Amino acid sequence: MRGLATHITRTIVPMSVINCADNSGALKFRMINKRGKGHRHGRLAAAGIGDMITASVIKGSPNYLKKPVLVVIVRQKAPIRRANGMRIRFEDNAGVMVDDSKFHLPIGTEVKGAMAREVVEINVKLAGIAPKII
Repeated sequence: MRGLATHITRTIVPMSVINCADNSGALKFRMINKRGKGHRHGRLAAAGIGDMITASVIKGSPNYLKKPVLVVIVRQKAPIRRANGMRIRFEDNAGVMVDDSKFHLPIGTEVKGAMAREVVEINVKLAGIAPKII
């Protein structure tokens, strides 16, 4: 897999609240930890656009409430810098719930709002449910 031509500022840390951007039944997540970590010893594992995290559903359907789920971050407030010099930022931190299979298929059938292009480069399956890719 080739690397991203983007500098992603990773600003979502454990205990951050993230909106749910799909129609899976959850409304808000609280980040528990980054999947695959990759952080410095003694430092919190921060996540950014395209990263997979383990989160707890704090608001939404009783089926998912207070249970750990996998979430891919599709939007973040902090600006990210692309190779052409353009900076992109969104109005909220948002994620899409995925299952724990080998391919990480999305649980919802549609995404509310836009999705960053960097997410689609990492997880191609999310491109099918995205209404707008920026």
